Amino acid sequence: MTVTVITLLKRRQGMSHEDFRIYYETHHRRIGERVLAGHATRYVRRYLAPLDGVDQPCDADVVMEIDFPDEAARDACFASLADPATQAMIAEDEERLFDRARIRTFSVSEASSDMS
Repeated sequence: MTVTVITLLKRRQGMSHEDFRIYYETHHRRIGERVLAGHATRYVRRYLAPLDGVDQPCDADVVMEIDFPDEAARDACFASLADPATQAMIAEDEERLFDRARIRTFSVSEASSDMS
């Protein structure tokens, strides 16, 4: 049973969408890959672009999805992330990229429709 965690992330004030994506993909992504290795089976960033024509602030610029093979792997990953040195490394880089006060993380339960 796959366990999915999603996090809604907002870029820091004053950072353009383009600079945000470039920094995330060239730097912060690598930190994620390093700390998730051995725990996660999938690490995806989904950048949001409004389709409704509304150009108003949104609570998120990217949805990060992480899949784990089971709850034990997720819990082991989160326990390893609690290491003070790891937390400090992540927080330092997040300050360059995100509005940290707006980060929200969720466990996902899924329901799907048969579209045949």
